[in-house]
Amino acid sequence: MRIDIRRGREAFIITFHSKSFDSGYERSKFFKELHGWKQIIPKEEKSYEYRRKGVLDEVPHVKIADSVFMIAAEHMKRMEEFFRQWEDNVEFEMTEIMIRNQRIMKKLLAEEDI
Repeated sequence: MRIDIRRGREAFIITFHSKSFDSGYERSKFFKELHGWKQIIPKEEKSYEYRRKGVLDEVPHVKIADSVFMIAAEHMKRMEEFFRQWEDNVEFEMTEIMIRNQRIMKKLLAEEDI
């Protein structure tokens, strides 16, 4: 009998939901800072389009649901800093997991060598 023991890589599943926001502007600001947004500036006959980055543009992740995503352990500090800034308005939970799937880990590590 042969037994293979494969060790995975650490990752985190982050879930969040809003508790309360003082205004729609504040709620929008949270989601723009998290996901980024597209800014369109109309000027005379043309319009200029810019992509403004959010935290998740900088942190490789796998989206699981609207308010659930997975990140590699290496990026945990950045995400924790972001959510701590919003802890009065947003409840979040970070659950540590082990990933053995190489394809998923490549996404979480932004195509770095595993």
